[in-house]
Amino acid sequence: MTDIPGKDRHTASAFDRDLSELRALISEMGGLAEVALDNARMALTRGDSELAKQVVENDRKIDVLEAQVGQHIIGLIVRRAPMADDLREVLSAHRIAGIVERVGDYSKTIAKRVPLLGNLFQSEPMPMVLDLLDGVREMLKSALDSFAARDAEAAQAVCSRDRDIDELYNRVFLALLAHMMSEPANIGATAHLMFIAKSLERVGDQATNLAELVYFTASGEQLPDRHATAG
Repeated sequence: MTDIPGKDRHTASAFDRDLSELRALISEMGGLAEVALDNARMALTRGDSELAKQVVENDRKIDVLEAQVGQHIIGLIVRRAPMADDLREVLSAHRIAGIVERVGDYSKTIAKRVPLLGNLFQSEPMPMVLDLLDGVREMLKSALDSFAARDAEAAQAVCSRDRDIDELYNRVFLALLAHMMSEPANIGATAHLMFIAKSLERVGDQATNLAELVYFTASGEQLPDRHATAG
């Protein structure tokens, strides 16, 4: 194997260090996003408005980290001028950070509606909503794990679960609609639960988007459009 000249070896080592720091920032964001979703679930289960408030307040930490990711990427591009595969990974990391930030926003949206659910915490549709939350939470975790491992095969497996989440969301929506019809006094609160379910469905979409980017970064190839093949 040809030795890398000293200067180039130093440059490559510095780039790898910058890239590791970038991945660490995104992983930290991902961990906070997972905690936000976990706490939103706990707030929903308990009807805990104080915990819901903490989810809203803690979202600022994810926003701050996203800004740090953006600054880090600008500095990395200016200093290292990455090309080809390296540039693809840097630009994908920027998009992944945006996806994780949106997951935090959806968790915040869910938490904001917890105090508005009235007596729905023990209602018949709530277990289905929690099942949907558990499904997207597992998708998000798997997508973030695939990012940490740079595992294209694991990322593809995440994408294959998107249709199952969409089908579960449709069942939840119909159950909530039926609850509105049978309990007209709870229409307002049930509408808030519908918004929560929709936010969860979007978290599933974001987890899929994240996994698609991981697959592209690791393999250099795009996955087939999941919407085009979902007929």
